[in-house]
Amino acid sequence: MTRDTVTLEELRQRVTQIDRALIELVAERQAVSEEVARVKRASGTPTRDYEREREVIMGVRAAADERGVSAALAEQLLRLLIRSSLTTQEQASVVAHGAGTGRRALVIGGAGKMGGWFVSFLASQGFAVEVADPARPAEGVARIDDWRSTDLKHDFIVLATPLGTTDAILRDLALRRPPGVIFDVGSLKSPLRAGLMALKSHGCKVTSVHPMFGPDTELLSGRHVLFVDLGHAAALVAARELFAHTMAEQVVMSLDDHDRLIAYVLGLSHALNIAFFTVLAESGEAAPKLARMSSTTFDAQLEVASRVAQDSPELYYEIQSLNDYGAESLEALSQAVERLRTAVLSQDHDTFVALMRRGRDYLEDRRSVTERRA
Repeated sequence: MTRDTVTLEELRQRVTQIDRALIELVAERQAVSEEVARVKRASGTPTRDYEREREVIMGVRAAADERGVSAALAEQLLRLLIRSSLTTQEQASVVAHGAGTGRRALVIGGAGKMGGWFVSFLASQGFAVEVADPARPAEGVARIDDWRSTDLKHDFIVLATPLGTTDAILRDLALRRPPGVIFDVGSLKSPLRAGLMALKSHGCKVTSVHPMFGPDTELLSGRHVLFVDLGHAAALVAARELFAHTMAEQVVMSLDDHDRLIAYVLGLSHALNIAFFTVLAESGEAAPKLARMSSTTFDAQLEVASRVAQDSPELYYEIQSLNDYGAESLEALSQAVERLRTAVLSQDHDTFVALMRRGRDYLEDRRSVTERRA
C-alpha cells in the first residue's frame, strides 16, 4: 500500500488502533502508579514530588520538540496523566492506612452531594458508615430515616445538612451528648454558632470543618481543608487525622476568622460572577452574537461564571446573606466598581493605571507565596 492508494477508511482504522494503544499505555501507567504508591508508603516518601514532576514535564517537552509535536500539547497531556497517577496514589494511601477499621461513622445528610463525598471518603478508610437522610444514599450504604433513632455511639458524626437546618441539629445533638467527634461541613459558621457553642458547653468533642472543594473532587493535592478550632484539642486532632494521608493542605483558624475570610474567598467571587452574567443577560446582546466575537479573557470569565450559574441559588444566597461579615466584601466591591466607573467617565488616566498596578502587585505577591508553598 502506497501513500497515494491509502483510503480514508484505512487511515481512520489506523487512528483507532493508535487510540487503543494509547489507552493500553495509560492503563499500564496507572498500574505502575499503584506500585509507586506502595513503595512510597513503605519508605515514608511523600506522595507528591514537585521537583520530579518538573523534570518529567521538561523532559517530555524536549522529546515533543524533537518529534515535531507541540510542546504545550505534550505538557498538557502529561499533566493529565500525572494528575491521574496522583489520584491513584492518594486514594491507595488512604485505603492502605485503614484509619477507620473497626470504627463507626454517621453522616447526617449523607444522601446529598457533599454528604455523599464524605460517605465515600470515610468508607474508603474502613469506617462502617451509616447515613441519616430521608433521601436514598448510594447503593450499599446503610440508611436510617432519622438520626434520633440511633444510639449515637459513633466515632464520628458528620453534619452535611443545609445551613438552615444544621444549627438546630447541632443543638439537639448537644442534649444527647454523643461520645464521638462531631463536626459540620458548612460553608459558613456564623449561622451555626449557637449550635456549636451548645455542643462545646455540654462537653462534646466538637470542631468544624470546611472542605474548600466540590463533591466531584477526586485528587486533594492543591486543595484546602479548613478546620475551625472550637477549643476541643482532641476533636480538632481527630478531624485532621482523617485527612492525614491525603495531600490536602490543612488550615486551622478561629470561627470568626473563617467567616471574615470566606466573605472574600466565596462571597466576593460569587458576587463578581453573578454581577457578570447579570450584566450580560440584561445587555440586550444575544449570547450567540457575543460568542462569535469573544476574547481569551471573556471566555475565561464566562467559563467561571457559567459554573457559578449552574450551582444552587439557595446555597449561594445563604453564603451571601447569612455571613456576619458578608456586607463588608459586598460594600468593598461596590466601592471598587464606583472608583473604576468614575475614573473612566472622568478620563482619570492616573487613577485607572494605579488601580491596575495595585492589583498586579497584590496578585504577584499571592503568586509568589503559592510558588514557595509548592
